[in-house]
Amino acid sequence: MYRLVTPLFFLAVGIGFLVATLNLPKARLGDPNAPLYFPAMITILLVLLSVIYFFQEFKHRKEEFKELKMLLSGRMPFLIISTIVMSFIYTFLFERIGFLFSTMVFLGGLLFIINGTKKWLVNILVAVLFSGIAWYSFGILLKVSLP
Repeated sequence: MYRLVTPLFFLAVGIGFLVATLNLPKARLGDPNAPLYFPAMITILLVLLSVIYFFQEFKHRKEEFKELKMLLSGRMPFLIISTIVMSFIYTFLFERIGFLFSTMVFLGGLLFIINGTKKWLVNILVAVLFSGIAWYSFGILLKVSLP
């Protein structure tokens, strides 16, 4: 039965986005339905793929669901929850301290959670270098405005 949770979740998300898409305001210039085409196409595709996924999983509903056991064993639940918490912290810090420093904190935190403290130098170097290169590439070379 757990197999059906994911396709039903994506089906519900697809239907929700389709309803939201159909409530988008009409364009004042040109084709009045132009803002609807791309989001409607994507959400209809999501709904169709969710239905196909649902029936594929429904055929195997009596088989053992090994992927769920793997997902809930070992360090995996800790890593998933830690990543979600770090993402919320990153979102909170992004506007307050800017892209560069919030990305360093986010990447450094994730790398310390995944790799532990034994590889502290690698964790810090990757966090600082990746954040710096991304900031330089987008902010300086491509002139994309970063907070």
